[in-house]
Amino acid sequence: MAGVKRLSGRLKTMNRRLVLVALLGVGLIVYLIVYVGFGPVMSAVLAVGWHGFAALVLLGLALLVLLGAAWHVLVRGVTPSGFATFLWGRMVRDSAGEVLPFSQVGGFVIGARAVILRGIAAPVAFASTIVDVTTEMMAQVAYVGLGIVLLAARAPHTPYTASLTGVLVIGVIGAAIAGTLFVIVQRSGSWITDRLASRWLPEKLAHAAAIASAIDTIYAAPTRIGLSFAIHFCGWMASAGLTWITFELMGAHVDFLAVVAIDSLVYAARSAAFFVPNALGVQEGAFALLASLFSIGPELGIAASLLKRARDIVIGAPTLLAWQAMEGSRALEADRTLLKTE
Repeated sequence: MAGVKRLSGRLKTMNRRLVLVALLGVGLIVYLIVYVGFGPVMSAVLAVGWHGFAALVLLGLALLVLLGAAWHVLVRGVTPSGFATFLWGRMVRDSAGEVLPFSQVGGFVIGARAVILRGIAAPVAFASTIVDVTTEMMAQVAYVGLGIVLLAARAPHTPYTASLTGVLVIGVIGAAIAGTLFVIVQRSGSWITDRLASRWLPEKLAHAAAIASAIDTIYAAPTRIGLSFAIHFCGWMASAGLTWITFELMGAHVDFLAVVAIDSLVYAARSAAFFVPNALGVQEGAFALLASLFSIGPELGIAASLLKRARDIVIGAPTLLAWQAMEGSRALEADRTLLKTE
């Protein structure tokens, strides 16, 4: 009981901090829109139209199908549950990360919980989430590396661009090292997993041996890991395609490879600011800066960011409501079972 109260206290403190950071992020978004110009930003957003926005939502759903597949391939043969379960889990994970005032880590936990509700054993749910996050992170490192090459090749050669490229190279090397260490910890650092699980996970899940065993089972088939990495890389490129279509719908005819550079480096900024809920302000600032570097215009960059947020809300809000309904149904069923036993 004392452990539960202690965890509850930590979560409350964390939530207060996240809300404060989120408010600062919203303030930054407002500042950027006012600084660049409310009229130009809104004109770019409205240029997409309802039909264009509906197309962006449908394409966003298609991207989630790809990401769900990257998670599912990791557990084929490990669990009998099909693709739909992991597509649903990925939708819940991304919806929580993009709509709720959580850090990205909060989205990971909620996504794992979503597949547990559909019958996946808790150790498999958390183990596959950990490995899926790893393969996605390593694919992102490759994607950002490509973006840096394109930035150096296609952006104007100025001292500022050279400095930015240098910082990004250091960052991507650091991310690659961190990703490698993360894999090593997963493969041979079960004692670390045990300490983290006993500290942060609910009592019924604080058995890291089962999670470590599930991770070992997944890594026992390298083909699964490679396929998940490849699908995630395709997902990152598809994300760039979606950003390119957004610019086209706004009337900005931009070279696709320039958009790959913009999209990859925006996500690099988001990952670096993982502690900021929904990357509020960070995403908008990165879009504005990078769009300017490629002579697109900061107002179009901010508009693209706002359209992405609107798309995520349209997909995410119904997803989270459905997930909450499932959680509530399960809680009611548990209460009825408890009453019958009494």
